[in-house]
Amino acid sequence: QVQLVESGGGLVLPGGSLRLSCAVSGRSLSGYGTAWFRQTPGKDREHVASISWITGTTQYAESVKARFTIDDDNLKNMVYLQINSLKPEDTAVYSCGASSVVHSTAAATYNYWGHGTQVTVSS
Repeated sequence: QVQLVESGGGLVLPGGSLRLSCAVSGRSLSGYGTAWFRQTPGKDREHVASISWITGTTQYAESVKARFTIDDDNLKNMVYLQINSLKPEDTAVYSCGASSVVHSTAAATYNYWGHGTQVTVSS
């Protein structure tokens, strides 16, 4: 089993920045990929960024790649999402997931999820 716990969300002004964190515990993620998804009420989870636990290669949704950066710290078992130039449309619950299909953009392929952290962008 893998446990994922997100933190770092909050209320931010448009144009601001946030750094979300995902603490990973439990079994090794060797061979797995981790990713950040976001979800708004009534909509499916949307993949925003993913990273390979072993190689560190990254992948981003086109809509966010200029503003979002995913990275991890394998020694600390942490995954991060840096979000810059926040826009109101970035408002969502951001969740961290782990999948044996590295860089999958399909939420259904993720075996493990955290509970999410709310990001609200508003003036």
